This record gives sequence, C-alpha cells and structure tokens, in this order.
Amino acid sequence: MQTSTREFYPQIEPYNKGFMKVSEIHNLYYEEVGNPKGKPVVFLHGGPGGGVAPDHRRFFDPETYRIILFDQRGAGQSTPIAELRENTTWDLVSDIEKLRELLKIDKWVVFGGSWGSTLALTYAITHPERVKALILRGIFLCRPSEIKWFYQEGASQIFPDIWDEYLKPIPENERHDLVAAYHKRLIHENRDVRLEAAKAWSKWEAATSRLYMDPKAVDEFDDPDYALSFARIECHYFTNNAFFKTDNWILENISKIRHIPGYIVQGRYDVVCPAKSAWELHKAWPEAKFSIVADSGHAASEPGTRSALISAADECKSL
Repeated sequence: MQTSTREFYPQIEPYNKGFMKVSEIHNLYYEEVGNPKGKPVVFLHGGPGGGVAPDHRRFFDPETYRIILFDQRGAGQSTPIAELRENTTWDLVSDIEKLRELLKIDKWVVFGGSWGSTLALTYAITHPERVKALILRGIFLCRPSEIKWFYQEGASQIFPDIWDEYLKPIPENERHDLVAAYHKRLIHENRDVRLEAAKAWSKWEAATSRLYMDPKAVDEFDDPDYALSFARIECHYFTNNAFFKTDNWILENISKIRHIPGYIVQGRYDVVCPAKSAWELHKAWPEAKFSIVADSGHAASEPGTRSALISAADECKSL
C-alpha cells in the first residue's frame, strides 16, 4: 500500500440513479458513477443512518470502476426518513443482495467504514461467494464493549468538554445507561424532544471523529432530518445489539471470509472506533492487509486514511 498522500479522484456525477422498493415501507435511493462497463464496487456508508455524500464517490478510479452507492433504510434520500420499522442488520444485508441482483452484478468489491465495516463484514460472511474483496476502515464490530466505550464511559475521558454537551439532555438519574436514556427520547412522541436528543447524540460523534475537530462537520447536524435519521437509527441498532445473536458474532464467523482479499485501514487515534477492534480483526484474519494510519482519527477523509483507502481500491483494480 502506498505511503505518499493521495488526493481524491475528481468530482463526478452519477450516470444512473433511482429508487428500489425493498419492503412495503422502505424505498432505497441508489446511484451509479464511473464506468458503466467497469469493475463493480459497492460503497457502504456509516452510522447506521449516515447516508452517502458526493466525496464517497471519489475513493475509486472512475475509468476502471462501476461505483455503486446507496442510502440504507431510513437514511439520506431513502424513504421514509429515520424510519425504524423493518430496519435491522439482516434487512440491510438482504437489501445489498437485492441491489446486486437489480444491477445484474455477479461479484463486487465491498467498501465500508465504521458501521459500513460492520455491514460489509456481515454481508461477506453471509454471501462470501459475491465478494471479490473487502476494503474496510475504522473497524466497528458493534460489540457491547465498543458501545459502552463511546456512549457511556471511555471516550468521555478524552473529550470531557464535549462530553458535557452530550450529557445535557439527560437527567442525572438516567445517566447510568445513556444509550437507553437517549433511546427513550429519540422515539418520543414529541418532535422537539426527539430533535434535542438527536442533535446532542450526533454532534458528540461528529466532534470526536477527527484528529483535529472540524466545526463544519459538527454543524451539519443542525439539519433536523440528518440529525434525526443518524441518531434514531444508530441508537435503535445499538439498543438491539445490532440484531446479532451473540456479542462477538463477526469474529466468531470470520473463518468464512478469510479466503477473500481484504484491506483493513485504521486510524491510530480513532476515538469513535478504537484500534483495538481493528487489531483483533487483524489477528483473526491475518491474511488481510493491515494498515495503522499514524496521524488519523476516525474520519475517512483525513489525509492518511484517505490515501490508504484510495491505494487499496487501486490495488483491487487487478482482481
């Protein structure tokens, strides 16, 4: 993997976009960019609930790749926004397969960061025959210990000033279980209650996602729909253990994908998804190429992480 700083590929617009009905409730937005006859790669966004953005198209060489992006249930341009019904990890895995079949793709490279890495690994374990390679960033195995670190105690000791803002919507007598306290407010019948909780939850994550805080990334969550979809869906998944049968489901099933070419890219100072999870994934899957980025936090757009991801995608062009 290259060590020099790589810039994003140029901005590019979709050549195809549409909606795919996946249930009586949900319609998913999807788009294709790059080379219509190129090698298929699917981008899985984070959150869950984060949605895709224009820069997500730019990790991939548009002359080589047919780049597929979509908004997961309740996120981005998918409808209905922030909907929790029929919204589980297994619904999303099924949606990825439906999209692959709709687009008449046999196998594809799967790219995902943060929650996208959780979903990419889960999809690959469930459908290994459909995955050419996995490119993963900011590894999140969605285990109770990881949720506790970021939303209860751990990251709070690194960002105590920002943590106080996260605590504000929650009375002291409920702070022993902050995820449960937030969940109660994020599903509250009063929109103002939901929105106050959604903004505090989302801004905590945005403020801690980079080595150097980006105020613009925090301010994005002033948008009510974005904050509500992000916070409600995340908290819904975390309250339900990401709908996994066991606390360590991904590592317990990693043997099913060890034959698949893999790339693991992890920021050394990632506070949202600490490097411990990436290291444990690396030990369980030593065949995958493993890269610690010395000067990055959690965000995919940080220079070192961006460079490593673009280089990994370039390496996969030969598959």
